[in-house]
Amino acid sequence: MRILLTNDDGVFAPGLAALHRSLSRLGDVVVAAPATEQSGVGHSITFLTPLTCKSIHRDGKHWAWAVDGSPADCVKLSITELFREEPVDLVVSGINSGLNAGINVLYSGTVAAAIEGAFFGVTSVAVSLEYDEDADFDAAAAIATDVIAKVVKQPDSAGRLFNLNIPTAATINHQGAGKGETKVVPMGLAQYGRSYERRTDPGGRHYYWALWSDPATPPPEQADVAQLRAGNVTLTPLDFDLTNRDLLSRMQHWVF
Repeated sequence: MRILLTNDDGVFAPGLAALHRSLSRLGDVVVAAPATEQSGVGHSITFLTPLTCKSIHRDGKHWAWAVDGSPADCVKLSITELFREEPVDLVVSGINSGLNAGINVLYSGTVAAAIEGAFFGVTSVAVSLEYDEDADFDAAAAIATDVIAKVVKQPDSAGRLFNLNIPTAATINHQGAGKGETKVVPMGLAQYGRSYERRTDPGGRHYYWALWSDPATPPPEQADVAQLRAGNVTLTPLDFDLTNRDLLSRMQHWVF
C-alpha cells in the first residue's frame, strides 16, 4: 500500500514524523507537507501565485516534499504531479497538535487535506491529538495506525473520508486496560468560541482576541466532543457534499 502523509503543522512537525514511523508498518509512506505551519487555513488553495516545493533530505536521501502552500495544495499537487507515476492508495493527514472535533472540522487545514484526498477518490483519514505541551505523538501514532489498519480493511471504506481524534488520556493509557475505546460517532454541531475580548494596544487602537468558550447547551453524549472528554478515541465518517438534500427536494415546489 502506498500512503501519502501530510499535515497542517508543517513538514518539520513532530506529529508528522511520529506518524511516518508508525505508518511505515502498513506500507510505503511518501510525504508532502506545508513548508510552514498552516493551522486554521481550512480548504484554501494556491492559484494566484506559483506553487513551489523543496526536497527535504534525511540521512543523505530524499525524505519529504516541503510545499509552499496549504495542506489541500499538498495533496492536490501530490496526486496530480509529484506522485502521478505511482498513485497513492491512502491519504493520511496529521498528527495535528490539537483536536479537530465538532464544528471545528470546518476550519481545519488537517481535515481539508483529507477532504482533498477524498475528492480524488482516495481513502483519506485526518488524525488529531488533544493539545498538550508534553504530547506523546508516538503513542498517538500507534493508536492511529491501529485504527487506520482496521479502517482500510473494510470494503465500505474505499474512497471515503474519516476524521480521527485522540484524547490525551488515550495516549497515557494506550497499553493498559483503561485505555478507553474507539467510538464511531457523529461530529458535534455545538458552536464554540462565540466571543472576543476587546483590548487596547499601546497606540490606543482597539483590537480583538478570540476567546474559547463552551456552548450554552452541552453536546449530545454521542457527539465526538463528548466522547473525547470521556477519554475515548473518536472516528467520524465525513462527507464533502454540502447539499441539503431534504430541503433540495422540497424546494422543487418553490415558485421563482
